Amino acid sequence: MFENLSFLSLQQYWWFLIAVLGALLVFLLFVQGGQTLIYKLGKTEIERTMLVNSLGRKWEITFTTLVTFGGAFFASFPLFYSTSFGGAYWVWMIILFAFILQAVSYEYRTKANNFLGTKTYETFLFINGAIGSIFLGTAVATFFTGSQFSVNKMNLVDLTSGNMPIISAWENPWHGLEAIWTTQNLAFMQNLSLGLAVFFLARVLALLYFMNNIDNEVIVNRAKIYLKRNALVFLVFFLFFVIRLMFINGFAYHADTHEVYMQAHKYFNNLIEMPLVLIIFLAGVVGVLYGIFINLFKNSNKGIWFSGAGTILTVLALFFLAGYNNTSYYPSTFDLQSSLTIENSSSSQYTLTVMSYVSLMIPFVAAYIWWAWKSMDKEAITEDEMQKDDHAY
Repeated sequence: MFENLSFLSLQQYWWFLIAVLGALLVFLLFVQGGQTLIYKLGKTEIERTMLVNSLGRKWEITFTTLVTFGGAFFASFPLFYSTSFGGAYWVWMIILFAFILQAVSYEYRTKANNFLGTKTYETFLFINGAIGSIFLGTAVATFFTGSQFSVNKMNLVDLTSGNMPIISAWENPWHGLEAIWTTQNLAFMQNLSLGLAVFFLARVLALLYFMNNIDNEVIVNRAKIYLKRNALVFLVFFLFFVIRLMFINGFAYHADTHEVYMQAHKYFNNLIEMPLVLIIFLAGVVGVLYGIFINLFKNSNKGIWFSGAGTILTVLALFFLAGYNNTSYYPSTFDLQSSLTIENSSSSQYTLTVMSYVSLMIPFVAAYIWWAWKSMDKEAITEDEMQKDDHAY
């Protein structure tokens, strides 16, 4: 089956899988968003315990999805992995450290003789929630704005220097942190706007999830108040990112020569030239807004499923804009011809073919996750349950 596909079709298939994993990860960041709201919604110890346990049953799914996302990128597009993870390492190290804090916090928050104290671990959860979502969103934004790196594959065959061959080199001393702040151009505003949009979207999704998962009228009423505020701020940053994205120059490449060049309104053109992606994007945005609307104005607690599905569709569309239609998904602002595309950065055809057969297991894994999720959320979290549960986080 897969061996009959062209090399380009396999590359496109694996970019689709990367997009799916990235979209699921952004949705699951509601765990991170919820961690930044523990003290906003929980005014007593038992209320905070309810909030932490609501998230604690899902944090491992988010972490596993993050690891799978990175692993799939490494296997299918190894040149991106070596360039970004090896060059912009400060960003990825900070994200990794933040997720380590999360794992430790859920494990030791309520342990007996905890010398750091419960509040310390709750602070760690806040740090993970803020840094994890903002930095991940900022890193993804560089798919559209570019980074300062160079790629020279000839280094693989250069044995005269006596050093280990290094294909990619980061061309500034900030190693990824320039995506958040730089005085050279305004690209960091585009990056940071997406990072903050992801942060506030994660909070919105968390509030919708709490309203669905926790049976406590006080927490639900507080969640409605914060839902209005966070939804408004999310829309401001998201609209800034999307509107500016439609007007900036994009990184295109010629299908025949693979030469990278700047194209005016590239991402707007991608939407027009790929109408299915436009439909997916609009459906996603409508889904996010509808989920917020029914929880605020229709007295519903089902908004998380509409906004969650809308988040997945919207992020899918953004990944498609970044990688399809002869677009460089990881552009270099230092050297245009070093920019990475799904064609020049992928694994071999044989490797992609073999991995494609392995990918057929994904639906079974997804079914298991759905079953586990449904089992954990069969009954809403209550105050009485938290007082009786000896294994609460």
